[in-house]
Amino acid sequence: MVSKTYPLEPFNTEILIPKNQNSMTLEEAQTFIESIKKGATKKDEIKVYDRFLHILTQLKARNLSKEETQSIEMELKFLNIKSNPKNRKKYIKQALNSFEKYLRDKFSLTLKGYYTRMGLFLGTCFGILFGITFLSSLERSVGLSLGMSAGLLIGLLLGRRMDAKAEKDDRVL
Repeated sequence: MVSKTYPLEPFNTEILIPKNQNSMTLEEAQTFIESIKKGATKKDEIKVYDRFLHILTQLKARNLSKEETQSIEMELKFLNIKSNPKNRKKYIKQALNSFEKYLRDKFSLTLKGYYTRMGLFLGTCFGILFGITFLSSLERSVGLSLGMSAGLLIGLLLGRRMDAKAEKDDRVL
C-alpha cells in the first residue's frame, strides 16, 4: 500500500485578528462598568466596580502613546467584560485581576499600596518560618510571635520603600 504525502504549508506565527473586530475603548469600558454598578446592591460588588473604574479613569488621565492605548483596548476586548455570565461580580473580579496583572506585566503599573500588601504577606510567611527555624530554642509560641512580628516589620518597610519608588517613577495608578 502506497501512502501519499502532501506538502505542509508553512506555519504562520502571527496573530490574525479579523478586521471587523474592534477593540473596546477605555470610554466604552468605563460606561459599561458604570452602568452595571448602578444595578449593584452589595457593598463588595460595588467595591469591585469602583476599583475597575478607578483604573480606567487613571489610564485615561495618563499620556499613553497610541500603541499603548491600542494594546490596553485590545486587552479589554479579550477580557470580554460585556458578557453576561451567571455570577457577574465574580466574572468582573476575575477580569479585573487579569487586567491588573496585564498592566503590571506589560507597563509596570501598580495600584497604590501594592508592594506594601505584598511585603506584609511575604514578611509574615518568612517571619513564621524564621520563628520556627531559628527561634525554636524559645517557647514555640514566643518564637512564632517574634518571627512573625519581625517579618511583618521588615515586609512593611520594604513594601513602603518600593511603593514610594513606584510613585516617584509615576508607575502607580
